[in-house]
Amino acid sequence: MAILDTRMECCPREELEQLQLERLQSVLNRVYKNVAFYRGLFDARSIVPEDVCAIADFQKLPFTTRADLAANYPYGMFAVPLREVVRIHTVTDTTDTPTVVGYSAHDLRIWAGLVARFLSAADVTRDDVIQISFRYGLFSGAFGLHQGAEQIGASVIPASSEHTDRQIRIMQDYRTSVLVSTPSFALLLADRMEALGIDPKRLVLKRGLFGGEIWSEATRSRIEQRLLIETFDNYGVSELMGPGIAGECRERSGLHICEDHILPEIIDPQTGDALPAGRTGELVLTTLSREAFPLVRYRTGDLASLTYEPCACGRTLARMSRVERRLDDIIIVKGINIVPQQIEKILTDIEGVEPVYRVIVERDGNRDRLTLHAAVSEHVFFDEIKHHAAFAERLRTELSRRLGLRVEVKLMEKRTLDRELETGPRVVDTRTL
Repeated sequence: MAILDTRMECCPREELEQLQLERLQSVLNRVYKNVAFYRGLFDARSIVPEDVCAIADFQKLPFTTRADLAANYPYGMFAVPLREVVRIHTVTDTTDTPTVVGYSAHDLRIWAGLVARFLSAADVTRDDVIQISFRYGLFSGAFGLHQGAEQIGASVIPASSEHTDRQIRIMQDYRTSVLVSTPSFALLLADRMEALGIDPKRLVLKRGLFGGEIWSEATRSRIEQRLLIETFDNYGVSELMGPGIAGECRERSGLHICEDHILPEIIDPQTGDALPAGRTGELVLTTLSREAFPLVRYRTGDLASLTYEPCACGRTLARMSRVERRLDDIIIVKGINIVPQQIEKILTDIEGVEPVYRVIVERDGNRDRLTLHAAVSEHVFFDEIKHHAAFAERLRTELSRRLGLRVEVKLMEKRTLDRELETGPRVVDTRTL
């Protein structure tokens, strides 16, 4: 099995933990000196970086949350001057105040190296042709995967968000051997290939590296059976670096976390107390080598567990389970994070719409569909059919534009929707993920 960096990926745990502590002390000093948010956080608790002499001391430090990042928009969490930031991305949730993430040149080199690790763990080599079907833009995912693939010398096709027919044509003509996308998009490609009468045996495709969504072993089996490929999971958090935090090896018995650059913890989401290995809780991550945007004890909102037993592949890095679910009300559709509060904000901006709604997420075949039940004022609801339809179309267009994906709209009387919400949740996700 290919191991890109045996010195770090197979490092004895005692040496690794010493390296983590040294890097952690450096990070704490950097954020205390350069990030006013952390300096205020530590001072309020009479903590100085020198107090952290062991991991047990570190676990006494406060957490960083998504709300903290929003409160310091846009550059308040940067630990270097803007002139040293060579790349800026934003997190893919649709809040009014996005999280702005900066990268120094050093950060980009580290990021590419970590992505190259999990590509190598999946036996991707310089002989491969990698088709990246994540959208390029402010979202960081595609860029991290792109630069990691180039680092190992593979040929990269930045297919981005091309239509499925175009993606399939690229696979055929350019002899794609590795597909990088969300798992749901891989199933959409399989559906379309079947409709077009294209036999996957006639493709060169061998592997799929999938992320951006929560998916299951059942979904893995469906993709492998329909596309005739091996599939590998990977995990990223856009606030930290996007993909590159963890990925599966050929054993596929958990995702190896790059512990020399990311310090993982599992906590009880209610109490914040640390949980032992094997217990499921909220994943908390700390960057150990980021220059521009270091984060200390960042609560990801993802539920998972950790194991520290060495893997059969030879790696000694901790492995995380697949993410079971999220703790918050973020909805992930086609790799895009949707915050329900942003839907409410959009509705309040449109005259005639009440800030009362229900979100329905369904899977029709292999295609995700998001439908919004929106309460409207009486004069809209009882208007002429043509005006009613025009209003619904205007609302659908605005929601789709601001959320970044297609949204179906059903207009309802407020009192009818109020009754529905009395007996059921605001967000209904019927997908089997």
